[in-house]
Amino acid sequence: MVRSLLIRGMLIGILAGLLAFGFLKVVGEPQVDRAIAFETQLDEAKTQAQAEADRAKGLTVQQPVPEPELVSRPVQAGIGLFTGVVVHSAAFGGLFALVFAAVSGRLSGFGPRATSALLAGAGFVAVFLVPFIKYPANPPAVGEPETINIRTALYFAMILISLIAMGGAAVLRRRLVGRLGAWNASLIAGAGYLLVIIVANLALPTVNEVPEQFPADLLWHFRVASVGGQLIMWTSLGLAFGPLAERAVRKGSQPGYMMAAS
Repeated sequence: MVRSLLIRGMLIGILAGLLAFGFLKVVGEPQVDRAIAFETQLDEAKTQAQAEADRAKGLTVQQPVPEPELVSRPVQAGIGLFTGVVVHSAAFGGLFALVFAAVSGRLSGFGPRATSALLAGAGFVAVFLVPFIKYPANPPAVGEPETINIRTALYFAMILISLIAMGGAAVLRRRLVGRLGAWNASLIAGAGYLLVIIVANLALPTVNEVPEQFPADLLWHFRVASVGGQLIMWTSLGLAFGPLAERAVRKGSQPGYMMAAS
C-alpha cells in the first residue's frame, strides 16, 4: 500500500510541477528578467563610478573583462526552470505520500480526500508560508554573496522550527480532544503553534539586503509569483492526491489498509 501511495504521490507531484512551471514561466520569469536588467545596470553604474574615480587620481583605467556565462539565460528560464520545478515537486509529492500513509486512519472523521487536503494545507503553512514570512524570496540583485550561507541556514532553521512546532501542535491536539473536544483542542494547539512561531520570529535575526533603489513593484511581483508557484503545487497535491489515494485504499483489503496506516 505504501509503495502504491508513493508512486501516486510522485506522479501527482510531477503534475503539480508542470502546473507550477507554467505559472512561474508566465508570471515569475519576467520579474527575474527585470531584476537581472536592474542588476546589470547597477553593476555598470558602479564600474563607471570607479573608473571616473581612478581617472581623477591619475590612474590607468582598465576595461573590465566580462565573466564567462556558464549557463545562458534562455537555458535557465527554460529547461533549467522546468527541471528544477518538476523534480522539486515530484520529491515533495513522494514525501507527501509517505506522510499521508503515516497519518491515514489516525484522523477520526477524515477520509483520504479530507486527509490529503488537510496535509496539503498544513504543509503549505509549515514548510513554505511561515518561513517565507520571516525570510521571503528575493530576485537577482538582492542579497550579498558573502551572506548566502547564513541566509540559507536561517531559512532552513525556520522550516525545521515550523515543522517541529506543527508536529507538536498535532500531538497536543490529539491529547486534548478527549477532555476538551475537537474544537477547543484545535484552538489550543493552533495557539501553541502560533506562539512558537512568534517567538522564533523574534529570536532569529532579520535579513534585509534589498537595495534602497530596487523597484518596490518588482520585489512585490516576484514574491507574489513565488507564493503562487508554491500555492499551485500544494493545492494540486492536496486535491489530486486524495482521489488516487482513495482508490488505492479501496483496492486493498481492509486489514492491509489498516496495517499500512499504522
